[in-house]
Amino acid sequence: MIREILDAKDKRLRGKSKTVAVIDKKVQTLIKDLKDTLVVQNDPDGIGLAAPQIGKNIKIFVMKPGKEIKTVINPEVVFISKKKEQAQDDQKKNIMEGCLSLPHFYGNIKRSQKIKIKFLDEKGQAHIQTFNGLDAQIVQHEIDHLNGRLFIDELIKQKKPLFEYKNGEWEEVEL
Repeated sequence: MIREILDAKDKRLRGKSKTVAVIDKKVQTLIKDLKDTLVVQNDPDGIGLAAPQIGKNIKIFVMKPGKEIKTVINPEVVFISKKKEQAQDDQKKNIMEGCLSLPHFYGNIKRSQKIKIKFLDEKGQAHIQTFNGLDAQIVQHEIDHLNGRLFIDELIKQKKPLFEYKNGEWEEVEL
């Protein structure tokens, strides 16, 4: 079922998520809802969605680094590189980070370019996987959601401006 995505002002986005104890039917339904909700996002397109964004403070997110959607349950960071850069596309152009809870607002955030996490998939299988570049940025953004943080918190920390994309134009806005 397609769920409503919480607005950035919603206090539930600031809560810490709980660990998933068992992957039961309720959790499977939530994962399906996350996937259904992510794939219909087109203004802007979505590449990641965390359970807190649909009002469930548990450690689950889905991401779409390519055509297939990956489910990540109970992620634990094993390694994160110290080198921080802004993610780039295939043409080496910087990608501004945004959030479905704050649509049409973006910022030039530098994040670690490599992250290795331990996690469970939707079948309960354990994985250890390394993510690089944009995929590493997605993972860090979604883990932030699980910890009650939004990308604008990182913008403030890095003293970077926030931009709104409106009517085909970029405009700097106050944080």
